[in-house]
Amino acid sequence: MQLVGVQAVLMIINCIMFFVIVGIPLFISFVIFGLDLTGLTQAKDILNMFSSPSELIAKYLWLVLMVVTSILLYFLFVTTLGLYVFSGSAGMVGRSILEPSEPFSMKRFFAEAKQFFFPLMRYTLFISLVFVAIAFMLGLFGGGIAAIVSAAKTQDSTLALFLGIFFSLVLALVAIGMLLAVLAVTVYGIAVLFFRREGSWKAFKDACVFLWNRQHAFWLYALLFLGYIVVSFFAMLISYPFHLIPIIGTIISFPLQLISYMVQGYLGLVVLAVVFIFYYELEIKKPEPVAADPVADMAPDAASIDGGSKSPEDTSAVQAPQRADALPGLDEQGKG
Repeated sequence: MQLVGVQAVLMIINCIMFFVIVGIPLFISFVIFGLDLTGLTQAKDILNMFSSPSELIAKYLWLVLMVVTSILLYFLFVTTLGLYVFSGSAGMVGRSILEPSEPFSMKRFFAEAKQFFFPLMRYTLFISLVFVAIAFMLGLFGGGIAAIVSAAKTQDSTLALFLGIFFSLVLALVAIGMLLAVLAVTVYGIAVLFFRREGSWKAFKDACVFLWNRQHAFWLYALLFLGYIVVSFFAMLISYPFHLIPIIGTIISFPLQLISYMVQGYLGLVVLAVVFIFYYELEIKKPEPVAADPVADMAPDAASIDGGSKSPEDTSAVQAPQRADALPGLDEQGKG
């Protein structure tokens, strides 16, 4: 719950910084462009302003550059701060698995964030390249489908319609499957990155091998991801109708939006914690040695009992000299 509170504070900081970094430059730009700010509820003013973008850019080039720069700066700020908070959250989740008795503290949170930030940043950049490669492959696949459908239109429109629907469904299923697989590898890769402290490529490779050898881990993540999507959808659905109410709806919807964000953050931490615990139990945790039973160790073995048993003749032959040794006076009296 402390991590959920940290994420709520992060959301508030992002909102404040949006008005500081983006809102002020946009306000200045709207005033200079001559846009009526009272008509912001209607999009036609904004569309009329951008009806001739080339003329607008040529006339107010420095303002356009300022707005674009402020948006990019805000995106960089939000991404960096969000990744820093996520690094601390992932580090605290992993540390709570390794050291369950240690309580939560902001000092430990910042220490984990500082230690885990740069490895996670490099891993995130690597995963971004993987997503770009997958998008490029899907784009090529979609271009091939479009070419096939266009060639089929010259022969038969019904065939072209069938092929278009069929290949579209195939492309959608392939895209969803690849997206879910990469997300699963990404989350399990974060677990590998934390517990094994390896590089980005090694963590990605180990996560792929782990999911290939233990395919039930993928279905576990798919189930968690589905539950996250469903609950997040209903949480957003509760606050959405208030946006339709002018002015007052925005004021009312802000606390609900904050609660919805906290619910989504909590669910995200649950998914991360389940994945971390699952990976730790299967790959990191060493099995405890089985304690030996002292009673069983003291009990004689049946085989030794059978092997040590002797026949009555052997017993008497062994015991006879023992009795003679025990009573030496009898031999002397006999001799006398």
